Amino acid sequence: MDISIQNKLSEQLALNPELTQVSVIGSGHINSTWLLTCIGKQFIVQKLNTEVFKYPAQLVSNAKLIEQHLNTKQLQSNYPLETVKHIAIQNNEHLIEIDSAHYRVLSYISDSYSEDVVKNTQQSEQAAYAFGVFAHALQDFDTQQLHTVIPDFHNLAMRFEQLNIAITNNSVNRVKHCADEIEYCLSQQHLITELSSIAKQIPLRVCHNDTKINNMLFCSATHKAKAVIDLDTCMAGFRLYDFGDMVRTFCSPEAEDSTNLHNVIIRKDIFSAIVKGYVTPLKSSMSTKEQESLLLGAKIMPLMLSVRFLTDYLNNDVYFKVAHAEHNLERAQNQLELYKNILSNEKWMHQCLMS
Repeated sequence: MDISIQNKLSEQLALNPELTQVSVIGSGHINSTWLLTCIGKQFIVQKLNTEVFKYPAQLVSNAKLIEQHLNTKQLQSNYPLETVKHIAIQNNEHLIEIDSAHYRVLSYISDSYSEDVVKNTQQSEQAAYAFGVFAHALQDFDTQQLHTVIPDFHNLAMRFEQLNIAITNNSVNRVKHCADEIEYCLSQQHLITELSSIAKQIPLRVCHNDTKINNMLFCSATHKAKAVIDLDTCMAGFRLYDFGDMVRTFCSPEAEDSTNLHNVIIRKDIFSAIVKGYVTPLKSSMSTKEQESLLLGAKIMPLMLSVRFLTDYLNNDVYFKVAHAEHNLERAQNQLELYKNILSNEKWMHQCLMS
């Protein structure tokens, strides 16, 4: 963080700039996040990425509404986790513009830690429990209050349309390098119809939309779930997306760009832990049809990421950052392998989910 920006933020928070220290915190890929410390006081400062979030005020509005709802639940003893709170700055505003960039200040949750990779079933269950408790507390939240901060974020049909356009354009002559992957992806478009059908039978919910393990905090003393964080992508959607993203990011022992495809599998103990952690707090607020839909989410999320990686590869890597020319193709192959492994274990996964 530039020292002049650090000083301006310190002054806004009535802190002595000369005694304020700033350090990078978190591993997010979109917003820039720092820990600001001054004589025992600690705050989280975020610079919002307005390339991704075109209307930062809408993002803050969504997060504040959810924060207020969770605070009310907490006071009623209906939400056992801690909440991240927005700190008012500059004329009681929660969003400040400095040098054409947008910043916000959040409360710091002490005695906590985050993980980037699921290490064991205990972590998996606790993380899934955090997101399940979060979803349960928001079951009575009016989703119409929320802005759509990223349009078509989980629009599977649109992702396939983008792939078809990229195939037609073939702008850098890469179609020949991934003909098998293209053919397989296109053969799975029946999931669009399945999703459209199920969407008519289940309710719209508040979705976190980024349920990676590093978007919740563990308690340093008990190692249990302490807070759900990073509400930037919260929008109306279906619980199947949040469940599916947990399965996608928790269950494989390999990173999503690993080329060790033989090892890209669904770890059954991790999947079972996700089901136990997520479904248990939602039992009273979820119909059988909605519970069954979660398995569709587990299929959709890796397939959709495969399609997105493949599309970007065909478009010469204009969206995802790449380390080398074949990076997006390798990512697509990895996620397709995970998707195929889910299909081969679908019967068992359904039994586990519904038992």
